[in-house]
Amino acid sequence: MMRVIRNHRYAAYNTPLAFEGLGIKPVCIDEKFCPDYLMKSACNSWDKAVQWGEKYGFRNAQATVIAPTGTIGLLMDCDTTGIEPDFALVKYKKLSGGGYFKIVNHTVPVALKNLGYSEEQVSDIVHYAKGHQTFKGAPAINHETLREKGFTDEDLAMIESEAAAAFEIGFIFNKFTLGEDTMKRVGFTPEQYNAPGFNMLTALGYTKDEIALANDFITGTMTIEGAPHLKEEHYPVFDCASKCGNKGVRYIHAFAHIRMMAAAQPFISGAISKTINLPNEASEEDIKGCYELSWKLGLKANALYRDGCKLSQPLSNKSETAEAEEKATAKSDAAANTASEDKVIRYAEDLTPEIVLEAAKRILNESPDTKFKRQLSNIVEKKRLPNKRKGFTQKGKVGGQTIFVRTGEYSDGTLGEIFIDMHKEGASFRSLVNCFSIAISVGLQYGVPLEEFVDKFAFTRFEPSGMVEGHPNIKNATSITDYIFRLLGFEYLNREDLVQVKPTDHNTEDVQEAPVVSEFQPLTIAPLEPVLNQDALADAMNSKKTMQDHLREVQSDAPACNVCGHITVRSGTCYKCLNCGNSLGCS
Repeated sequence: MMRVIRNHRYAAYNTPLAFEGLGIKPVCIDEKFCPDYLMKSACNSWDKAVQWGEKYGFRNAQATVIAPTGTIGLLMDCDTTGIEPDFALVKYKKLSGGGYFKIVNHTVPVALKNLGYSEEQVSDIVHYAKGHQTFKGAPAINHETLREKGFTDEDLAMIESEAAAAFEIGFIFNKFTLGEDTMKRVGFTPEQYNAPGFNMLTALGYTKDEIALANDFITGTMTIEGAPHLKEEHYPVFDCASKCGNKGVRYIHAFAHIRMMAAAQPFISGAISKTINLPNEASEEDIKGCYELSWKLGLKANALYRDGCKLSQPLSNKSETAEAEEKATAKSDAAANTASEDKVIRYAEDLTPEIVLEAAKRILNESPDTKFKRQLSNIVEKKRLPNKRKGFTQKGKVGGQTIFVRTGEYSDGTLGEIFIDMHKEGASFRSLVNCFSIAISVGLQYGVPLEEFVDKFAFTRFEPSGMVEGHPNIKNATSITDYIFRLLGFEYLNREDLVQVKPTDHNTEDVQEAPVVSEFQPLTIAPLEPVLNQDALADAMNSKKTMQDHLREVQSDAPACNVCGHITVRSGTCYKCLNCGNSLGCS
């Protein structure tokens, strides 16, 4: 630890000595770019760190770290913290409770002024990037043209209030912002404005070019590239971690992020929590190069993020425009139009043959305008059970609570419905259980595989739970739900991994009827079968692959030991490890 602290002091003093124990030349502060007062403060800080460390020692393995740079920048109300470049000049922050708020880089006007641009030029460039945030004076879509379409002053005031924070103007024109009364007044029916993909501006008669021009004027281009008055040689001053807006093409390469971190790493004993941004089109080779360069430069952490790799990300620098959505839909429709009948059947492979054939006929016989427009959920039909159906009723007890599980089957023996009865429970609990069984039954009849339900609900843990009575194979359950889906998985899917006792010829419930012995016949007692000797018992145990396999089979929900990794066994309400003796929760 003292060696690390001394290395920090070497870097601060710009000493020619090699890093102690490393044999490399330190990355030091360049005095040409560091004010004298800051240089002295840095050296003084590390002098004290070494002095006090030698006297008192260090309690922690790290003396200095840098917290998440992008996050603390927002909390500190600053655009960047230095090591982290701005994500984009104009971006939208997704809120945890829903919605967005717009963040504009406030240093752009200052930078433009320092570069020698006039106040008027600065205003034009800033408005080009973030927009005028008003419909007044906008091209094509403004107060005058909207009044001609039937908008009132109240409607225009509502639109103006949303202009400052909008991703694009298309997000403002909908029933949620304007209200249904306005939608009807300007000539739209509920069927129109409630339809998916409804674009109010297009429906009002505005062209795509007119919408694009108005959008750039009101919400901005979100980039300074192509701005009036701005010299191209000044573009690098405003480069960000990502491409800015839909028109921006410039961004800071991932290697530049890494080199910036490497410049600060000699002064940080821990790591730097900073995101290294890559564009959406980044390849595996790009990722490999980032890790290799980070290793060569001695970074202690590397957090890569490829733009768009998550369906939801906290910061966005552009929106999916309606035009892009239409292009994607058109491309999808064109590809779907060439689909053959075997593709249709493959998408619906879990359905019955009758439903698949009917779906294929519908899709292949529809006109090109309507083909593949409806969702798959509209094609899937409910598979109805026969009026007279087979099944079984299983009575059992879980933790002392009696439960009846009844099943209904299709003619091929597959499960189609379940009924759950706990008649001694309260009315509310019993009703909830009944609704739960109805929901499961509806899912089964609409084609949801039983395996999905079993995997989701088996091993859920809540009371009542504990020992199970009434079933020859299931002896313990962590909840009523766990018991039900262990039972269904075992009976209909042959999931022997869900039961504690494996099915054999000796544990079946079918009891053979004893022969009738006449009172006039002498009673003959057959000799007892020999008891299994120790050698046979050892052979039986050795037939198991390992003790791990044996434990896993008899107790599939047992957790692994957190010390040695061995499968544990139940000990009361907790678990113990037979390998190392560790106990999970109980003494």
